[in-house]
Amino acid sequence: MRMDGYWSLRAAGASVAALILALTLVPASIPWPAQAQDGARVAAPHPRGNFRARESKMPNGTPAAAAQAKSLPARTPFTAEDDAIATIPGMPEVRFWADSTADFIKALPDKPGPWLALSSGGEDGAFGAGLLAGLSASGKRPDFSVVTGVSTGALLAPFAFAGSKYDEAMRDAYIKITSADIFEVGATPESFVDTWPLKELIAKEFTPAMLADIATEYRRGRRLFVITTDLDAERSVVWNMGAIAAHGGDAALNLFRTVLLASCSIPGAFPPVLINVEGNGKRFAEMHVDGGAGGQFFVAPAQLMAATSDYRLPATDLYIVVDSGLQPDFQVVQRSTASILTQTVGMAVKVDTRLMLDRAYLVAKRSGAAFNVASIPPNFSAPSRGAFDPDYMRALFQTGYDQGKGDAPFATAPPPYPPPPAQASPPQAQPSQHPEKTGANR
Repeated sequence: MRMDGYWSLRAAGASVAALILALTLVPASIPWPAQAQDGARVAAPHPRGNFRARESKMPNGTPAAAAQAKSLPARTPFTAEDDAIATIPGMPEVRFWADSTADFIKALPDKPGPWLALSSGGEDGAFGAGLLAGLSASGKRPDFSVVTGVSTGALLAPFAFAGSKYDEAMRDAYIKITSADIFEVGATPESFVDTWPLKELIAKEFTPAMLADIATEYRRGRRLFVITTDLDAERSVVWNMGAIAAHGGDAALNLFRTVLLASCSIPGAFPPVLINVEGNGKRFAEMHVDGGAGGQFFVAPAQLMAATSDYRLPATDLYIVVDSGLQPDFQVVQRSTASILTQTVGMAVKVDTRLMLDRAYLVAKRSGAAFNVASIPPNFSAPSRGAFDPDYMRALFQTGYDQGKGDAPFATAPPPYPPPPAQASPPQAQPSQHPEKTGANR
């Protein structure tokens, strides 16, 4: 396959994955589009069981159904040319397109060091949080010179970047929340649920004090990058969060939090995030959604990751934390749209992640950087009662913590592909006096 075809397939797979993740969050109480001529509607079951969520009320007490009925204001028109050069007013240097190799190289630290890439994964980000806390406890946590985050990895990345003094806050952010802290059941004109609770949670966790610490590390030469997807342009955007923090003040704090919310806004499930920009003398709002629509984690622009590229990462070590399992999960799929799509794209995301890991492994070897990867172990089997189940997340955090504190928290190569499922042995024939090897053993 040509490399441009490979990356197109990867992006397409991630986009579909985001849609299916949206479907997995749809509660049964939200009607689906009509699927019969008589107009009957089919309710979508939650594939992971029941979950707790806020009542369908907006912060001001307005029923969510009423909010859904209201039409949204029209967006200010703008062109591709306007968007291509758009910047944040007053902060022109805080972001760049993820496919701009020149801007990426310019944004990197002056000196090589260890890099950390944190993947998407929803509540499974508890694994990455536990792993980092375990590394701190063992005294083996590197001082990462570059930290990148996508989706739940974007929420984890500031904690990883700001240092171990934030480990307790990081732990609480992943094991003391429920779905009620993330979304409110009730559709909006743009999504199946509303995420004003997540917006409030982000405001609580990412404080002015943390922003000041991140700004200090940025001035030391370290870099914190968070990825969102500009849905209008169908391009990924890299946000230099340290540069945002260095501006200081309310505008920087609000933008910092807005970018984090955008990076984990699953399209269709969560509302998109509008970010005000300026280009060609026009002021308009871009629509940003989950960074995972462009890939499960981010190391460098696709052009630099290609097998045909000779680019070498200025990294001494490359660490990747995959907040998901990579093994096939057998399940008798129910005959419903949500179940079929969820199982299908769950499989596709694992394939996509493995392809990305293989590419990152080759780039690390080409660059002379040590490769390190951690993912949820195949033997983790704690049950989940639904989205953001605190018991499940606590168990996953502890699994990550134990792995991080252990002797071998990272593998030095991508996880091996699983063997075929065990098959029942055929009836054994009576042994002959002259046995012979058969089949593959012949």
